[in-house]
Amino acid sequence: MNLPKKYIINVVTVIAVTLFFGCESNFKEVQKINFSEFVPGSDADTVNIKYTDSGKITGILISPKMLDYSNLDFPFTEFPKGIDVTLYDKKQKRTFIKANYAVSYKPTQIIDLQGKVKITSEAGQVLETEQMFFDQKNEWFYTERKFKLTDAKGVSFGQGIDFSKDFKVINSQRISGEFESDEEL
Repeated sequence: MNLPKKYIINVVTVIAVTLFFGCESNFKEVQKINFSEFVPGSDADTVNIKYTDSGKITGILISPKMLDYSNLDFPFTEFPKGIDVTLYDKKQKRTFIKANYAVSYKPTQIIDLQGKVKITSEAGQVLETEQMFFDQKNEWFYTERKFKLTDAKGVSFGQGIDFSKDFKVINSQRISGEFESDEEL
């Protein structure tokens, strides 16, 4: 039996179209089963949070938007419109932090600051970079990104730095700039 080629093409096309439309609704149902929504457990606008320890303020966080993802297996809090933070040490000396974006990871107590990060000590030291991490437990800042550090001794540039919250201990890498020195040559 020799069927015309046109007849075979039409039959194959009808079968393919039937299979395609017949499976479409089932495929959409399967997609819905595997889809899990990634939505915050809560969100807030115009946030002003004060952190205290034994009645003393240890920090103030201000942000126009906060998204709380504490409903996930690895909980975190996102600040998509930036943050403005003031940290206080035991003598109530302040450190000011600004960033265009931040994420605070609850299990690790690490805050990822991104976008025009600027950290200023009350003594006038200023560190600027595009990304900085803050270890809340150890009160320690660090980055592997390029940075600019300005203080009374001058301006320095480098890539990679870590330092204490109060700027008393600073470890920097690949540094260049102009500095005043107390040492005589």
